[in-house]
Amino acid sequence: MVTFTACRSKPEVVVPARATPREVKSLSDVDNQPDLRVYTTIIEYFRRRVPGVPEQSAVSSIIKAALAEALVYYYPMAGRLRELPGGNKLVVECTAEGVIFVRAQADVRLEEFGQPLVQPYPCVNELLCEVGDVRSVVGKPLLYLQMTEFRCGGITLALTTCHSIIDGFGMVQIFKCITELARGEAHPAVLPTWQRHLLVSSSEATSESGGHDSASMVGVDNDGKPLLTQASLEGMVTRSFLFGKREIAALRSGVPARLAQSATVFDIITGTLWRCRTATLEHPPDEQVCVAFVSNARGRWKRDPPLPLGFYGNALFSTVAEATAGELCGGSLADAVELVRKAKFHVTDE
Repeated sequence: MVTFTACRSKPEVVVPARATPREVKSLSDVDNQPDLRVYTTIIEYFRRRVPGVPEQSAVSSIIKAALAEALVYYYPMAGRLRELPGGNKLVVECTAEGVIFVRAQADVRLEEFGQPLVQPYPCVNELLCEVGDVRSVVGKPLLYLQMTEFRCGGITLALTTCHSIIDGFGMVQIFKCITELARGEAHPAVLPTWQRHLLVSSSEATSESGGHDSASMVGVDNDGKPLLTQASLEGMVTRSFLFGKREIAALRSGVPARLAQSATVFDIITGTLWRCRTATLEHPPDEQVCVAFVSNARGRWKRDPPLPLGFYGNALFSTVAEATAGELCGGSLADAVELVRKAKFHVTDE
């Protein structure tokens, strides 16, 4: 695997391109979960395919300008988190202090990363901004963006954000906003909306639970050990599998037509991997096994009221599908997919 060291520029502070509201915004109960006080990253790789595109220095300026313009729409991201008395709740002070942009160069070609490009990515930390302690989020920039240029003309954009203010779907949304504006669009295709009050519970007991904490939902074995942590990592290897249209079609052909039409790609792949993993680990037939995943409140179950288009706060809730190893491996793929769908639809507004 190729190794390299990126040559980074000095971090630059990017502020909104125009004046933005100065206000304090509350977070939702989901946003305020302690486990979300962390920075997370997504990386996108871009190959240089079109002759005559701007030189990399120009691309860097275009991305930086697009980021400044995006912050006009996503102006809370240019603020800072402040802890309320008691330490349990955070608010966003919209101060327009800005975010961090770093330009970097790496003397390698994207082709050297391997074909197809799959995880684990080589020297991935070289592609990311340095944020310090990823668990320290109060009073720090809420967004970091590093653009790394490669010898072949390709680039990566690594977007690092504070999870307390935005989830994975929100990160994709703001990332698309930046790239749309960089292409010259007058405004983003999806305008952001805050409305965190839609995920604030009237019950203190309810607001202290839910969200991402799947471990508490999974259950324990006879010795009190969480079921999800039983499998030893010794001897485990990492492999990437690409599921394209042909592979998904083959899996769908293994379930009844009714289910093949209604099941999502997520349902099909999750059911397949759950069965394969359980069979590989050779659990006793009577042992309870489970698969934990998150359900998106932007989907069909959040109806009263629904989350509006453009919502970019945390809206993912943990759920778990369970069965005995014998039921799962002795049954059909359709049975596994149905268990996944049943767990997914079990999540409601309550």
